Amino acid sequence: QVQLVESGGGSVEAGGSLRLSCLASPYTYDTWMGWFRQAPGKEREGVATIYSGLGTTFYADSVKGRFTISEDSAKNALYLLMDSLKPEDTAMYYCAAAPPGTYDSKLLLEPHTYSTWGQGTQVIVSS
Repeated sequence: QVQLVESGGGSVEAGGSLRLSCLASPYTYDTWMGWFRQAPGKEREGVATIYSGLGTTFYADSVKGRFTISEDSAKNALYLLMDSLKPEDTAMYYCAAAPPGTYDSKLLLEPHTYSTWGQGTQVIVSS
């Protein structure tokens, strides 16, 4: 069972940047690894996902052009670089891993597709 530990959250002003990290132990290849977020009173939503070892990515429309997901398997790490942050990006951010398998692309940013979750890291963007 893979374990995921996020870090890198914090407080930043609008327009700023943050890079979130997710340490995976052991690192899982050939599956989807994603970043999700949940704001108070809202449902958890998918932000970005990457097929580990291949690099194929998908992004939510709300973050396209601003967020970049990447991986470094040598460091057992998944990253989310967040630029041009907005107050509406404020949320708890979670790293997640899906079970190996083939998925319809429409499901790749759905939380229920993923079975392993980290504990989350808080991001606060002030205006």
